[in-house]
Amino acid sequence: MAKVSTELIRNVVLLSHSGAGKTILSESLLNQTGVTNRIGTVEDGTTVSDYEPEESKRGNSVQTSIMHMPWRDHKINILDTPGYADYRGEVVSGVRVADCAVIVVSAPSGLEVGTAQMWRMADDHNLPRLVYISKMDRENADFGRALDSLTERFGRHLVPLQIPIGAEDSFTGVINLLAKDADVPPELQGEVDDAMERLTEAVAEIDDELADKYLEGEQITEVEIRAGLIQGIRDATLVPVLAGSPTNSLGVTELLDVITDYMPSPADSEAVIVTTAGNDEESEIECKSDGPLAALIFKTAADPFVGRLSYFRVYSGTLDSDNQYWNASKAEAERVGQVFVVNGKNQDGVDGLAAGDIGAISRLNSVVTGDTISSRDNPLVIQGLSFPNPVHHMAVSPKTKADVDKMTSSLSRIVEEDPSLIVSRDEQTLEVIMQGLGETHLDVAIEKMKRKFGVELEMSIPRVPYMETISRRARVEYRHKKQSGGHGQFGHVWLEVEPLPRGSGFEFAQSIVGGVVPREYIPSVEKGVRGALDGGVVAGFPVIDFKATLVDGSFHTVDSSGVSFEIAGGHAATKGMEQAGPVLLEPIMKVDITVPDEFTGDIIGDLNGRRGRIQGMVPNGDGTTTINCEAPRAEMLTYATELRSQTQGQGSFTMEFDHYEDVPQHMVDQVVKSMTEQQEAAEARS
Repeated sequence: MAKVSTELIRNVVLLSHSGAGKTILSESLLNQTGVTNRIGTVEDGTTVSDYEPEESKRGNSVQTSIMHMPWRDHKINILDTPGYADYRGEVVSGVRVADCAVIVVSAPSGLEVGTAQMWRMADDHNLPRLVYISKMDRENADFGRALDSLTERFGRHLVPLQIPIGAEDSFTGVINLLAKDADVPPELQGEVDDAMERLTEAVAEIDDELADKYLEGEQITEVEIRAGLIQGIRDATLVPVLAGSPTNSLGVTELLDVITDYMPSPADSEAVIVTTAGNDEESEIECKSDGPLAALIFKTAADPFVGRLSYFRVYSGTLDSDNQYWNASKAEAERVGQVFVVNGKNQDGVDGLAAGDIGAISRLNSVVTGDTISSRDNPLVIQGLSFPNPVHHMAVSPKTKADVDKMTSSLSRIVEEDPSLIVSRDEQTLEVIMQGLGETHLDVAIEKMKRKFGVELEMSIPRVPYMETISRRARVEYRHKKQSGGHGQFGHVWLEVEPLPRGSGFEFAQSIVGGVVPREYIPSVEKGVRGALDGGVVAGFPVIDFKATLVDGSFHTVDSSGVSFEIAGGHAATKGMEQAGPVLLEPIMKVDITVPDEFTGDIIGDLNGRRGRIQGMVPNGDGTTTINCEAPRAEMLTYATELRSQTQGQGSFTMEFDHYEDVPQHMVDQVVKSMTEQQEAAEARS
């Protein structure tokens, strides 16, 4: 496809609840526009957009796929996003670079959980949208019922632009209200007239002059309705509703026409805010091909054969093949070789892409998702993408010794591909922790790494980073004396130990008088104490909020040394912990849980069972409530999966560390036993 002008481009993101039919719709769109010669199926793994083996295995999308197609001299870029909640990060990428959305709704199901979630995402990005009620050929398909469920939730500004002819097995097509040559069956004439009246009324509400005209009983012309429809869509004050059956190629060309005629081009979108590298001052750029170059990398794919593939949208200027550009986000030069347009995994080289268009580049050196490609003399930076916070944490480890060397690089590459994954190392447990949006999200990441990079990793529930402290003061003595020929070892210390307030860490002090412990040995005593704090006396966890004061001791002029006093200090600290009421501490998390109001009671009851403490409840005004609570981390390790199950996928939460508290006494033995079993298992594996 030749370079297309900005005004003739349409960037459309497909959004829906999982399984509503986005992927089969994109297949039908490709087929109707002549890009493919058949409609693939999700079940057979033959669709253009669901090309990854993990998608074929699961029968649903796990990533945003990019496609393009010609229609009436226009170029339509389609971003097919996953509907499953674990892949919201992929949806973020698609929504960010789209100018409008098609929200796909299953005719038999109507409004579903994911529909409302995707609607909110479109609201957050002020995306003009239309609704496509799909699967009109399926059993229990009911256009009116599906539309009613949507208008009840989102408002009367959802207006049918089409009326379906029949339903289920008898579905044969749609009647376009604005088609001059529409052949309306007599039995549907009343329904068509009512829908036309509803459309006219909705358009009239957009414009004061049209409203006056409508109220005075004057005829609103078709030209005025079309113009009002365009304005209403772009202002998000009107949402047209269409219908069809992509499997049977019914209502698909009509959808293409509506996208082309009524949905905004990149030139119609709001100006983009940019900064200049090294300067925080903001400015705006319009989507014009003769403007300064600014292209946002919105998605990265790690391919073991072609290397890194970077997907971009040009917000200003023109990005050409075989040219030198500038990664303004990293202040590094980038040589761009071939620019591609893509249909799923298929890539076609082009000379370049104009403002508003979407494409891909391979083998860039410094560029990652969220970076901006521009020119060195005008290094414009577009704000990067903001991905949802991960809520599901698992420890990952190499399956075999052969996987050890590959593990770090593979984790780094999978995070480049999916920024909604976070990989970190727990400094206390020394585990590598992978964080994602759900159990399936992490499962797919592990499968991808095995397939793409040849590394096999195992997942396990992370160990809880317990700590230990003391509860009272104690004064202890330790004398280290060893004689083995020649110089011996001698170090003698008296320590006073005491607890500190939570969060204070460790303090060391000394009140030595008269040089009973020479000054040069005091740092050795402190070193010994610090070493002892690495493993406490309850279950071997690090000790915190602990103060040790060196108050007395003695030395030998020949046998004393720094090592001797280090050993004495370590043993004295351990003895002090044993005598000062050792306590096991657990991390307490601050948790904010947002759920529909009808689930609030069940969630609170569940949190009480997890030793949670409710701190407050905040109604959000949209039928949901946010519950603020504190809960032990040990009770929240698999909460992401369980909350989704309890709320039919409608609950969400954020969680962050807040403080440490004493483990209830009746649970200490259980924790100690668990730690012993884990250590024995680790020793057996090694």
